[in-house]
Amino acid sequence: MKNTERRAMKNTVRRLRTERGLSQGQLAEVMDVSRQTINSIEQDRYTPSLPLAIALARYFGSTVEELFDADA
Repeated sequence: MKNTERRAMKNTVRRLRTERGLSQGQLAEVMDVSRQTINSIEQDRYTPSLPLAIALARYFGSTVEELFDADA
């Protein structure tokens, strides 16, 4: 992979969100982002900013490393 290429990271956001009975829109509202952003994260099309990754991890009582896996 070239240095300029970026891959989205695998994550467990969808599983954690659905376990809590939340819609994408509800999680987006809590995180102050669009529903489309949550969808893109869950589909591994978008890697969130560090502040958003930290906010998601804290919300789910997890760590960023547990929530996102760059090696998957």
